[in-house]
Amino acid sequence: MGRRQRDAVFIGLLGATIVSGVIALILFLVDGSDVFGLPHAKYGMVFDAGSSHTSLYVYKWPGDKKNGTGIVSQALSCNVEGPGISHYANDPAKAGESLKACMEKALALIPGDKHQETPTFLGATAGMRLLRLKNSSQADWIFEEITEVLSQFPVNFQGAQILTGNDEGSFGWITINYVLETLVKYTFSGEWIQPPMAEMVGALDLGGASAQISFLPPGPIVDLSTKDTFRLYGHDYNVYSHSYLCYGQNQLQKRLLALLVQTNPSEVVRNPCYHSGYEDTLSLADLYNTPCIQNSQYSHTAQILRVEGLGNPEACYAAVYSLFNFSACQGQEDCTFDGIYQPQKHGQFYAFSGFYYTFHFLNLTGGQSLHTVNTTIWEFCQKPWKQVEASYPEEKQWLHSYCTNAIHILILLTNGYKFDDGTWSNIHFTKEVAGTDIGWTLGYMLNVTNMIPSEALVLQRAESHSVWVAGVFFLVLAIVMSIGTGVTYCFWSPD
Repeated sequence: MGRRQRDAVFIGLLGATIVSGVIALILFLVDGSDVFGLPHAKYGMVFDAGSSHTSLYVYKWPGDKKNGTGIVSQALSCNVEGPGISHYANDPAKAGESLKACMEKALALIPGDKHQETPTFLGATAGMRLLRLKNSSQADWIFEEITEVLSQFPVNFQGAQILTGNDEGSFGWITINYVLETLVKYTFSGEWIQPPMAEMVGALDLGGASAQISFLPPGPIVDLSTKDTFRLYGHDYNVYSHSYLCYGQNQLQKRLLALLVQTNPSEVVRNPCYHSGYEDTLSLADLYNTPCIQNSQYSHTAQILRVEGLGNPEACYAAVYSLFNFSACQGQEDCTFDGIYQPQKHGQFYAFSGFYYTFHFLNLTGGQSLHTVNTTIWEFCQKPWKQVEASYPEEKQWLHSYCTNAIHILILLTNGYKFDDGTWSNIHFTKEVAGTDIGWTLGYMLNVTNMIPSEALVLQRAESHSVWVAGVFFLVLAIVMSIGTGVTYCFWSPD
């Protein structure tokens, strides 16, 4: 009797185990559905080697693309220690060495199996453009050292080279329009669409050695040397872009000092753009160490001059204004200065880099009127140096140059780019948008994704939540039943 009862219980438990296991298997396999999941993320790295500093940006995007272009986001930014790479002209090896720390930080973020396929590029801007004009062999040597260092890392290194000024401006235009979702936009219905062309904004960039303006004009671009064509998300864009070499903040400061030295040959240089009471020394060797200054008129015997500030914004404005050749346009409407063509402007503009940092310091990034901007700059330039120094102790390194930079920006935007009282409110001064740094690197990477093959969506098996819970229940039940079956058979004595 005991054996029969044990066998009956054993058979019952075994049957229940089999039934539970079969039900779990059916729930997991039969009631599932095929869905397409996103392919694995791709990564790219871009070094922005500017005239005063270098930064590394890491970007990522899904392996599939929208009409041929990736949906890219910034994953990391890293500021390289030290000055811009052009400052290593006499010790090029240090230019390459300076990049290692940021590369190691970036590779720690990117999954190891993605390193070999990650495109990596270094683009140098106006600082290296000037060095190449001055000494092309030194520029080439710097790029050779950088190439040697970056080639040692397990990435898809695509080279180090000088970016043209127009490309720098155009890539900046792509960046700002991408982060503002005027190139492509994700709708509530789950679709990627192209917003109306009228929403496109222009880009204003100001670096240490050059200034760029880029926008989508309402009409044709007559001067083809200022035209860049891009295909993004299935649409073509003809962008006007021009870079003004030697009109960046650092180079304009040097050009102004050189003008003052040449027009008043004495051992004391009186600068109306420096605050009254400010004093410094000026090395003529450093001053003339740039292709932006012609030193044929230099006749000083002294190599070190004394500089004194006058705090005179009117005289400062006149001196900076004289550095722009407005007469070369001969009254033409489609001309800025130095005889450079510019078609009719259109829409809103975003001003970043030097534009933002200078106006942020002066608290002028909140949409103030042109009248308020003028008044604020004039009042700041007239303040004595001791008062300014006491008010901004944390800004001491650049404090003496803000007056010059502000008047430079004022002349460039109004007399040069022709913004006036009616259109000044179209300019938005900003450092970043939606957590993304504004510059040329993101625009460059978006353009690069056009050349990287898309990955197909991954086919995956999916279960509804309730079916998954039921399947887990019957699987656990089957396991418990199997354990009960084993215990029953092994430990139930038939006696």
